[in-house]
Amino acid sequence: MAGEGGARPRQPHIPDLHERLRAELGRIDEQLRAMLGAMDRLQGLLDAVVSISREVELPAVLQRIVTTAMDLVGARYGALGVLDESGGHLEQFITAGLSEEERAELAGTGFPRGRGVLGHLIRHPEPLRVDSIQAHPSSTGFPPGHPRMRTLLGVAINVRGEIYGDLYLSERRDGEPFDAHDENVVVALAGAAGIAIENARLFERVRVGAEQFQRLLLPTLPDLRPFTAAAIYRPATEPSQLGGDWYDAVPLPGNVVAVVIGDVVGHDLRAAASMASTRNMLRALLFERGDSPGAVLAQLDRTLQALTNNPLTTTTLARIEPAGPVWRLRWSSAGHVPHLLIVPGQRAETLFAEPGLPLGVATEEPRPDHSRYIPPDSTVVFFTDGLIEHPARPIDDSLDQLTDLATRYAALPLAEFVQALADHHPSDGHDDMAVLALRTPPA
Repeated sequence: MAGEGGARPRQPHIPDLHERLRAELGRIDEQLRAMLGAMDRLQGLLDAVVSISREVELPAVLQRIVTTAMDLVGARYGALGVLDESGGHLEQFITAGLSEEERAELAGTGFPRGRGVLGHLIRHPEPLRVDSIQAHPSSTGFPPGHPRMRTLLGVAINVRGEIYGDLYLSERRDGEPFDAHDENVVVALAGAAGIAIENARLFERVRVGAEQFQRLLLPTLPDLRPFTAAAIYRPATEPSQLGGDWYDAVPLPGNVVAVVIGDVVGHDLRAAASMASTRNMLRALLFERGDSPGAVLAQLDRTLQALTNNPLTTTTLARIEPAGPVWRLRWSSAGHVPHLLIVPGQRAETLFAEPGLPLGVATEEPRPDHSRYIPPDSTVVFFTDGLIEHPARPIDDSLDQLTDLATRYAALPLAEFVQALADHHPSDGHDDMAVLALRTPPA
């Protein structure tokens, strides 16, 4: 028979095959776990970069860098030392991870100036991993009350090619020393941190410049005797260019004063230019015409429509004039928020009235006028919607909160009064705000 006497092929031994399969599956499992771990670490780093980039104020950026680095490597303590102009010493030291007790122990100790191991990183700005701080040649020990720290991971932060400061991490929560992976992650984070710091510094320069420009466009209140007045402007806390909020007060013959406050739609140069042109046109109309506030706003609207392409503007124009032993407040609103009246000894009152349409909508529509007699020593408070707008609550609730604030601080001198309203406003701060308060003479 064919094949008789020939050697049969050796079949693999079943247990050996199972062992090889198990080994191969184990290897694949390890690779998958490593791949998933790498993906998680990458996602964690990306999330960390996004987290840092959300901040625009420099102190918040620096604090977020420290806490984010701690989260990435599981460190218990973290700090960021900012170098002085010479680059040889620390002028600022931001910490995180210290308990209240540890902070209390260090209360009388100044922040590090850049000696010891911290100074080593300043002089040699390469990533530094230390398994025993006390054993490092540059170690000078810890000040009294300092928590005991054994391990350290330090990475320099560069901004525009210059060392801005150093990021320090200590004590992994699992008790292990920092490894190469920790170093790589923190080095990558430090690169993003340098960009975030530069962005925050640029934003601060732009914000300060825009705020200064905005304030230059706003007037200094003139001598309004027999009235007293005070005004304040606050830029938005969120990133923006320029605001469109404005105010003005103009003394007129016969112990009359005209007060205006407004808000041009937008946060750019066009809004700022529109604000300036609207204010100047309105001033000219106030001096040339003795009409009611509604008639003056109607003429302003027609003039703006004919001569400019200004965006929508809300405004309130008011006149306060003598009326025997009391005063008469006359006003007209072009879509603006209502103002407040504070009579001595009474709760602040919101003067609700038909607001009319904003400027730039329909010039043919009539402008309603409103009137109210007010006693001596009363305060009228004009403001823009940035003082009260909050996405989490209705505008009526914010107005109620504002009347509470105005009642609480009504006895203050006017400059302190408007400051208090701006400091404790019920809005979320997303928009710029202006407040102008005018007080009638005492009896």
